[in-house]
Amino acid sequence: MAPGLANWVALVLTVLLGLSCLVVALSEDETLDKLRFVRHAQDAPLVSQYNYIVIGGGTAGCPLAATLSEHSRVLLLERGGLPSRNMSDQQHFTDALADTSPASPAQRFVSEDGVVNARARVLGGGSCLNAGFYTRASTDYVRAAGWDARLVNSSYRWVERALVFRPAVPPWQAALRDALLEAGVTPDNGFTFDHVTGTKIGGTIFDSSGQRHTAADFLRHARPRGLTVFLYATVSRILFRQQEGVPYPVAYGVVFTDPLGVQHRVYLRDGAKNEVILSAGTLGSPQLLMLSGVGPQAHLEAHGVQVLVDQPMVGQGVADNPMNSVFIPSPVPVTLSLVQVVGITRSGSFIEGVSGSEFGIPVSEGARRLARSFGLFSPQTGQLGTLPPKQRTPEALERAAEAMRRLDRRAFRGGFILEKILGPVSSGHVELRSADPRANPAVTFNYFQESEDLQRCVRGIQTIERVIQSRAFANFTYANASTESIFTDSANFPVNLLPRHVNDSRTPEQYCRDTVMTIWHYHGGCQVGAVVDDDYRVFGVQRLRVIDSSTFKYSPGTNPQATVMMLGRYMGVKIQAERWRK
Repeated sequence: MAPGLANWVALVLTVLLGLSCLVVALSEDETLDKLRFVRHAQDAPLVSQYNYIVIGGGTAGCPLAATLSEHSRVLLLERGGLPSRNMSDQQHFTDALADTSPASPAQRFVSEDGVVNARARVLGGGSCLNAGFYTRASTDYVRAAGWDARLVNSSYRWVERALVFRPAVPPWQAALRDALLEAGVTPDNGFTFDHVTGTKIGGTIFDSSGQRHTAADFLRHARPRGLTVFLYATVSRILFRQQEGVPYPVAYGVVFTDPLGVQHRVYLRDGAKNEVILSAGTLGSPQLLMLSGVGPQAHLEAHGVQVLVDQPMVGQGVADNPMNSVFIPSPVPVTLSLVQVVGITRSGSFIEGVSGSEFGIPVSEGARRLARSFGLFSPQTGQLGTLPPKQRTPEALERAAEAMRRLDRRAFRGGFILEKILGPVSSGHVELRSADPRANPAVTFNYFQESEDLQRCVRGIQTIERVIQSRAFANFTYANASTESIFTDSANFPVNLLPRHVNDSRTPEQYCRDTVMTIWHYHGGCQVGAVVDDDYRVFGVQRLRVIDSSTFKYSPGTNPQATVMMLGRYMGVKIQAERWRK
C-alpha cells in the first residue's frame, strides 16, 4: 500500500445504499413547482373531500396516487417538500444524508441497536436518497406473496418505462463483475432486471447524464384534475367513526397540520369504496396507526392515546437487512459509479459495490479548502462520518473537516464492496416515543439475533475476500496490501454506536457484528397476515389500507425499490378494478 495510505484508510468505510426525487410534470420539461396540483399545505382549505386520501408521497405512494387519479379524486399528503437540485445529481449523492437540519429530506434516527439510519422526508421518498439500483423480486417471492404474476409483470414494466435505465459500466464495476464470477458467483447473467442466482448488471434510476429519476416522476402520469398534492403536510391521525350496521370502526378522514401549526381536516366522500391509504413507510405507517388508536393497548395507553382497536401486531416484525462493507483503496484513479453489479450467491448473501468514492468532494484544491462536505467521507454523514456519532458536535465536525482538507486526494480514492444478507430472519419492533407525529419512533431491529443471519453474513464476507484476491480485481488493489489489513482498516472505522472489539484478529463473525450498518432496506410493522389482509386492508377497521414496505415480511430481491414502486402501481390498478366492479 502507498506510504501513509493505511492511516488515511482508517478515515473511511462503507456507503449508504439501497434505499430516488426528480421533477414531475405534464411535459418532460415542466418542474414540480409549476404544476398546479402540487401545492404547499399552508394553501390547503381547512376542510376538503376526496375519494382517496393517500398518506405519504414516497416510493409506493406516488405511483399509487397517480394510478388512482385516472378515474377518481385523490389527495396525496407528503410531510416533506420538493427535492433540491443537488439531490438529482449523482455527484451529490450524499448531500442529503449529511444534512442533519430539522428540514432535512433525510430524517436521521438511530435504532435501539446502535445503528445510524435515515428515513425519507421528501416527495419521492427513499428513491430521492438511494443509490439508484433497480432489480425485481424473484418469481418465488411473487408466488409467496400471492400476487397476480401477470399484473406484477405489467406493473414492473410500467415502472421501467417511466424511469429505469441501463447503466454504462465503467472499469471498476466491470472488474467487480469479473471478480465475482472468478470467485464462483456464477453464471454470468448479463444485463437483466430479473432476480437470478449468479452475477448480473441491473438497472438504475440515474440516466446517462447522471441525473436521478424517482418515484415522483410517476406523477407525470396522473390526471391533473384527479390529483392534489400537499407538501409539508404532517398527518397527526386518521379519523374513525362507528357506523350503524357496521361491526368495525370506519375510517372517514384524516387530520394534518401545516408548518404554521394550522390543522386541516380531509374527509372521504360518501361511498363505501372510498378509502384512506397509508403509504408512510416502515416507520411512518405503524406509527400513524398507533397514533390513531390502532395498536397494542397497553403501549398506546402508556402514551395517552385512546385505544380504538387493540391490535398487538402493529409495529411487530420490523426487520432491517444488515449490511457490512469494506473500503478498497485503489492505486489508480477510479471513476464514479453507484451500484450497477450484483452477485446473488447461493448462500444467502448479495454482493454489490460503489466506486469513485470522492462523491461530492470539490475538484479544485481551492474549493476543497472551503468545502464543508466531503461526500461519503463527510464527518456529518450518517454511517460514514469520520467521527463516532456521539461525538458529532458542531465544533468536532469542523475540526474533523479541517483535518480532512489537509489530506491528499489519494486518501479518498477507491471503492466499497459490500454484502447484504437475504431475509433477514431476525426481526424487532417499532414503538412510540411520544404522541408527536413528527418525532421518530423507537426502532429495534435485533441484527444477527438469529444465527442463520450471521452465517449468511460470514459467507458474504468470505466471498468479498475472494473478490479482493482475484486476478480480475488486481488493477484496483495495492499489490502489497493484504486482505487482512484491508479488513482491519475498515473494521476500525466508527460506523455505529456498538461497543468496539479492538484487535487485529477478528473472526468473520466478529467483523459482521462490529461493522453492521443499514442499507435502508428495513421493512415490516404492518405485515400481511398480521396487520393487513391479502388486499392490504387493515384488520379490525374498514376503509383503511396500508400499501408500502411495512407490509413485507422479507425484503424483495437484492434491492427493494423496484418492488415497492411496482406494488403502488399494482394495488392502484386492483383498487380501480374493485371500484368499478358491480
